[in-house]
Amino acid sequence: MSAETGTAAETSPPTIGRARTLLLAVLCGAAVANIYYAQPLLTTIGEAFGVGDGTAGLLVTASQVGYATALALLVPLGDLLERRRLVTVLLAACAVVLALAAAAPGFGLLAAAIALVGVTSAVAQIAVPLAASLAGDHERGQVVGTVMSGLLIGILGARTVAGFVAEAGGWRWVFGAAAGVMVLLAVVVRLGLPVVPPTESATYPRLLRSVLGLVRREPELRRRMALGAVGMGCFTILWTSIDFLLSAPPYGYGPAIVGLFGLAGLAGAGMAVLAGKLADRGHQRLVVTLGLLVLAGSWALLGLGGVSLLALIAGVVALDLAQQALQISHQSVIYALAPQARSRVTTAFMVSTFAGGTLASGATVLVYPAGGWAGVCVLGGVIALLGVGIWFLPRT
Repeated sequence: MSAETGTAAETSPPTIGRARTLLLAVLCGAAVANIYYAQPLLTTIGEAFGVGDGTAGLLVTASQVGYATALALLVPLGDLLERRRLVTVLLAACAVVLALAAAAPGFGLLAAAIALVGVTSAVAQIAVPLAASLAGDHERGQVVGTVMSGLLIGILGARTVAGFVAEAGGWRWVFGAAAGVMVLLAVVVRLGLPVVPPTESATYPRLLRSVLGLVRREPELRRRMALGAVGMGCFTILWTSIDFLLSAPPYGYGPAIVGLFGLAGLAGAGMAVLAGKLADRGHQRLVVTLGLLVLAGSWALLGLGGVSLLALIAGVVALDLAQQALQISHQSVIYALAPQARSRVTTAFMVSTFAGGTLASGATVLVYPAGGWAGVCVLGGVIALLGVGIWFLPRT
């Protein structure tokens, strides 16, 4: 009996386990939420420090710049250092700078702390390849999908959470509570995850150069980077401009309702797991094809959403479902390209994705004053169709 048990154990494929998967999903969501908490609090913070809306808006820029810097320079360390320790240290550091933000006596120090929050919150992008490394080949897509669903919930839920906490105790409590969450996660990660040895022994400068080498050598990585930029561009266009639409006629909603509206996008979290399962079964191409078509079609619904609340909600759900499915498929594929360099692959993919979102955000700010909601929807539709074209280009 014991021999049979031993044989079964030896032949059973490795698995990360449900508890560890959920832990990493919560970690990703809580970490990425840190860079979005300030968005609904800008007016309140500006009033507290006596600065205008334009100056207060620099807090969002500070967090994004910090996050982008970490994507390029910090995330590759996931291949060079023991990952459980790296994640734990970054969570602890994030707790410190969040506490500094909560206690900041002046706007300048708050902005500096928020920038460092952006840097340390990039631990979310170290956790995703960590999950992929701990997962077995048979479950990697599903595991990545589950972890990424946590990421999406963190992005879309941060506004609502910040609004409710600030309403109850003031804006400083938002950052103070987030610091406490980071401390708790650091302890749980230390106790709940195994040691994950590094996969690279190169020097740090060589490690960074190798990211460019991966991009040059892997045409499929370049394709997925471009598609990642397209998907994040559409996602950013929607969430940059929808507040303007909802706060103006014919809707005229207040900040609380506008913040709650973002919860409609959480439908994409469920799609992450389904897309991951399909990826595990070899259907990545089908997922991407359908995802891009739905992404393009969602802009037609969103265009009607200028006068129809039902169409607007349907368009938001469709776009977020498509974006989440696409993101999971892309990451399942790129992690298989270079199993020993998953953190560096993540850096290449996420820098491209983030760049797409940043450029789209800038374009939205230019288009909306001139073309309104209709102009924004045309912009999003054109970018989505560009993604369809990239996908159907011949493979090299």
